[in-house]
Amino acid sequence: MIDIDNKEYINDYSRYLSIDKNYSDNTVESYIRDIRCFLDYINKNIINIDKKDIDNYIIEILPKYNENSVNRIISSIKGFYKYLSSFKGFVNISEDVECLKRKKVLPKYLSIEEVDKLLDINLETPFDYRNKAILELMYCSGIRASELINLDVSNIDLVNMVVNVFGKGSKERIVPLSKIAVNYLDIYIKIYRPMLFVEGKRISDILFLNNHGSKMTRQGLYKIIGKIAKSKNINKDITPHTLRHSFATHMIECGADIRSVQELLGHENVITTEVYTHLANKFVKDSYNEYFNRSTKESDLNV
Repeated sequence: MIDIDNKEYINDYSRYLSIDKNYSDNTVESYIRDIRCFLDYINKNIINIDKKDIDNYIIEILPKYNENSVNRIISSIKGFYKYLSSFKGFVNISEDVECLKRKKVLPKYLSIEEVDKLLDINLETPFDYRNKAILELMYCSGIRASELINLDVSNIDLVNMVVNVFGKGSKERIVPLSKIAVNYLDIYIKIYRPMLFVEGKRISDILFLNNHGSKMTRQGLYKIIGKIAKSKNINKDITPHTLRHSFATHMIECGADIRSVQELLGHENVITTEVYTHLANKFVKDSYNEYFNRSTKESDLNV
């Protein structure tokens, strides 16, 4: 059972994350869940908890969770104690608690040939045109799945060829669109989107509608992209984020400035964007090895 005083601190912190930090409901829920589990395990009033308790909890959860989950939990605890230190007069006992060293895993992305294959949709039904507009938009802008499903028709400016995106923390950014994306968005919005309205249901302003004439879900979007990838025999686990990674990697490969890519992706910190320079470097290295393979022994060469 969580101590009554602890509950008050948790509720205050939850309000702080929602109102002051403007975090989404899902993010707040995730942080608070981690903190509740921690306090349930320690079973003490917050005043009596020390760094050793945090260390013991981390040792307890290590065998149960993967590295990313453990680091997320540690971050949740550290964020909570930083708040308590800043606003409630507590000593920050989590200051010296470190996250696990992460192995650098580069995000998966598609080659330009694979992107072309994925985007080559046979257009017959209104849903085909919707899916074509979705894929073209995602690849040319690098927007997140959550950003895409929340777009209204008014967020698309076909004349100026831009999309107005509201990202994490409701931060607004304007992202340019390709001519191809604008073309298919224009066709979808003017001709095929009205065909997705359901009789008797209030007409929605949401850009991309599902088969019920309502806003698409993240799961629905993942399913659509996965199904298209499977039909194209692309042997990779393709998600909306794969298209985002592909967009950023291809931009860097083509010589785009990392700060520009950072702005287009809506990354708060350029360090997050730097991973794509590693991907682009890997691409260059692989291409070099393919075309200039030096594994042949010099003694075998006719010099």
